[in-house]
Amino acid sequence: MLIIEGIHGLNPELTATIPPENKFLIYASALTTLTINNHNRIPTTDTRLLRRIIRDMKYRAYPAEKTILRWPSVRRGEEKWIFPFQENADAIFNSALITETFALKSQAEMALSEVPQDSDAYPEASRLLRLLQYFKPIPDRYIPLNSLIREFVGGSDFHY
Repeated sequence: MLIIEGIHGLNPELTATIPPENKFLIYASALTTLTINNHNRIPTTDTRLLRRIIRDMKYRAYPAEKTILRWPSVRRGEEKWIFPFQENADAIFNSALITETFALKSQAEMALSEVPQDSDAYPEASRLLRLLQYFKPIPDRYIPLNSLIREFVGGSDFHY
């Protein structure tokens, strides 16, 4: 068994020599289903960006400003290397959690509040901070140690 994870995982060129009947492709993404009200949904890209901001801050020592400024490049990579192949997947795994934004709130607010007002990232940081106002934070002690959200907020039972 071979497991390939990452931006190129669904790219057929990567496994061109493996017969299709010997492959089972899984598309994993955070497909947010939350709405603020009947007319305003929370975009999947916002959830993914908040995850990335926290993970980059915690595990890569990147400030939110740097992550926000790099986000357009991440999105271009998705458009080129993920989205064209997602329909080829045999299964979809939605990694979004209904409580995710509540769990991310405290760390996201801290990171976003550090973006300087004179930065090109400031308008996006301000927009995300306004979005987070709709959520009450979930203290870390209430997040199970084996929850997927621990990959971002830390404290997981799993070691990577």
